[in-house]
Amino acid sequence: MQGVRRYGLLSDGGVRLELTPTTNSPLAIDVSESTEMRIQRLISENPLIIFSRSSCCMCHVMKHLLAAIGVHPTVIELDEDEIGALPSGGRNDNDDGGDGAAPAVFIGGKRVGGWDSLVALHLSGHLVPKLVEVGALRDVVL
Repeated sequence: MQGVRRYGLLSDGGVRLELTPTTNSPLAIDVSESTEMRIQRLISENPLIIFSRSSCCMCHVMKHLLAAIGVHPTVIELDEDEIGALPSGGRNDNDDGGDGAAPAVFIGGKRVGGWDSLVALHLSGHLVPKLVEVGALRDVVL
């Protein structure tokens, strides 16, 4: 997350953090903030957030699954050198076929894991109630 970044809406309703030369945006990030602190702040400010690599196809699939449920996550693409700053879930998050660090889904400030964990949560029937609980999804009768 080098330089100043801004949020931009993606065509599928997601949000992407992008490099921008302006610092007067209310969404501008303090460049003196460490990568770890920025990530923690973004996790705490967003009820549903996905951290991804720029070329991650699993992130794209995650966004489509969540959009089908009716929620559009904040998606932050991290540079390769920033992936290590993601907090772990306190367990082996290696459910994405890679190093387990990205894509990483956080719901209500807690790491859910990656693609496999998200699908397991959905298939068990716990994803929608969790999204409603944290305010990421509204107008759902459970």
